[in-house]
Amino acid sequence: MACTDTSTVRMTAGACVFSAFIATCVMLQPASANSANLRVITDGNWEEILTGEWMIEFFAPWCPACQQLQPVWNEFAEWGEDLGVNIAKVDVTEQPGLSGRFIITALPTIYHCKDGVFRRYQGARSKDDFLSFIDEKKWQSIEPLSSWFGPSSFLMNAMSALFKLSMFIRHCHNYLTEQLGVPVWGSYGIFALATLISGLVLGLILVFIADFVFPSRRFASDYHYRKLPAGQVRLLQQLEDEQEADGEEEDDDDDYGGKTEEWRRADGADALRRRGVGVPEEDT
Repeated sequence: MACTDTSTVRMTAGACVFSAFIATCVMLQPASANSANLRVITDGNWEEILTGEWMIEFFAPWCPACQQLQPVWNEFAEWGEDLGVNIAKVDVTEQPGLSGRFIITALPTIYHCKDGVFRRYQGARSKDDFLSFIDEKKWQSIEPLSSWFGPSSFLMNAMSALFKLSMFIRHCHNYLTEQLGVPVWGSYGIFALATLISGLVLGLILVFIADFVFPSRRFASDYHYRKLPAGQVRLLQQLEDEQEADGEEEDDDDDYGGKTEEWRRADGADALRRRGVGVPEEDT
């Protein structure tokens, strides 16, 4: 009887272990399928979304709304191959450059992309709504983003670089305060000093560039001549020469007129002296 109970217990334990193994396999199977259908977009491969049709979710692991949407998004990803659309996600905490490139101000944010033309999805967030949005081409009724705000534009490239710089500064601040033990105010002082020095260097570079491209006229006397045709330059030189010659003649006349006046005054004074002493004046 004891042997029978022992064998029964062993069979029950084995059945429980086998059932747990089967349940684990069943639970892991959808996850592996989702990982195969759901693409992960990073700063290194984001240009792939410029070709073909895509649905992209921007999320953060700490966001409650993103956590609620994640199972629905995984189910929607299973239909991507049947619909001919690529389903992807972007973790903004790991990819700050893409957060700035797409100007993500709310989470989760969903974009539809068709051959490089981007539209923001603002509808309901259920699997059926996503499927009908793609299958019925409802995205055609949404106004696309302007080319100025497209992720590949110069403006958005600058925004991406700015977000990357901000994240780099944040990592440096954390390293200084947590790893090196620098006080928070000391970290702020270091960044303020670095900002001041970089601003001075940048200002000097801009001044040098401006002086090179637009030289000052004080250091280039013939600057305005180089901007005129050769004929006009010759005419201007002739006019300047004539003005200089006229000026010299006027100076000579002024000198001669002054001397004549002095002579007249001297003659008048001499005549008065002669009258005073009774000397007759000579005929001139």
